[in-house]
Order: sequence, then structure tokens, then C-alpha cells
Amino acid sequence: MSAVQEELQADVELEHAELNPRVVLPPGDRPLTVDDLDMLADDGRRYELLDGMLLVSPAPVPRHQGMVTPLLVLLWTRAPQHLWVLPGPIGVRLADDTELQPDIVVAPRVDFGEKYLSKPPLLAVEVLSPSTRLVDLNLKKAAYERFGSPSYWVLDPDPGDPFLIVYELDDGRDREMAHVRGDDHIDVERPFPVRLRPSDLAAGRVPDQA
Repeated sequence: MSAVQEELQADVELEHAELNPRVVLPPGDRPLTVDDLDMLADDGRRYELLDGMLLVSPAPVPRHQGMVTPLLVLLWTRAPQHLWVLPGPIGVRLADDTELQPDIVVAPRVDFGEKYLSKPPLLAVEVLSPSTRLVDLNLKKAAYERFGSPSYWVLDPDPGDPFLIVYELDDGRDREMAHVRGDDHIDVERPFPVRLRPSDLAAGRVPDQA
């Protein structure tokens, strides 16, 4: 491990020792790269890189995973054969200084390498948590838009008010195509047709497709 990587790892440990739930570390004498990311310890946290800045998230809690799981099952069973629907952490390597790890990623099977996805996904999904909310709704959304991902979904697992926001790329810019809450449903067409209902997903149920 290089001196830069050792210093970076020490900074991460210090921040977490101070109980920060979300860490965004600015670059030091140079922007960080995916090579630096590969050298960090595999300690159960999620390490992502965005424009050379390190984003560190704690392991997801049961409520978060309880929403990810039924959506993953639904997308997996509805996806065409040429697509893979995979849960995080799968690295989406968009540039030398940017690698994200969405909660769910959908992309052609041929685009996946041995360790990571090397092209923008057809769909990236993030389920919000208190420590990632601002990043998921702003920085990550902007990154997927900039690199040309056709669809980006954001879900909130709050059992009292679950919601889903669907963004789709239109002429190079993300447009909010839907914002549905609770028992309302939406039929989406991209990357393939599915019916989504936030209350079902928040309760750990796969939404009825009839």
C-alpha cells in the first residue's frame, strides 16, 4: 500500500471512530483514482469514488435491504435474457476517478467484466438512507446523467410514506418521469416493462403485475 493509500485508510478510520455516518473525503495533493479504491480494506462499508472524492457509507440496515430485495426479485424475473439485474455492491466504473455502487444495477450481460461494470448501466437504483440521502438525490443523479445512463430510480423505504422517483434521460438531461407514493402504482417501460408500487416494496412484497 502506498503512502497516499495508507493516509487515506487512516483518515477513513478516524472519521468512523468519530461516528460520522457518511464521509466525503476531498482529495489531497491529487484526485483519487479507482486504483486507490482497489487498495482500500474490505471492511463491510461501501467505498465509492465520485470525481476523485471518496464516499464512504455504513453497511445497509434491514429496512433498506427489505425494500431492495423485492425490487431485485421483480426486476430479475421480468428482465430479458440479455440483461443482468444484480444487487450491490457491484462497481460501476464510469471513469478513472469515478466508480459508484448502486443498490441495484441493470445492464447488458456483455458489458460486465470480471470485477465491475465498465459502461453506464441501463438502470441504476438507490434506496435512500439517512446517511446517503443527499448524495443519492443530487451527486449520484448528476453523475449518472452526465455519463449517459438512461434510467435512475430513487426509493424511500419509510413505512409511513414510501415513495419512488423515476428519472429518465431525455436529450442528455434527466427528466422526472414519475413521483409515486404509498399505494399508488406506476407502469414503467424502461429498461423493460414493470409495475411498481412503493407500499408493496416497503413492506417487502413483490408488486402484483396484473
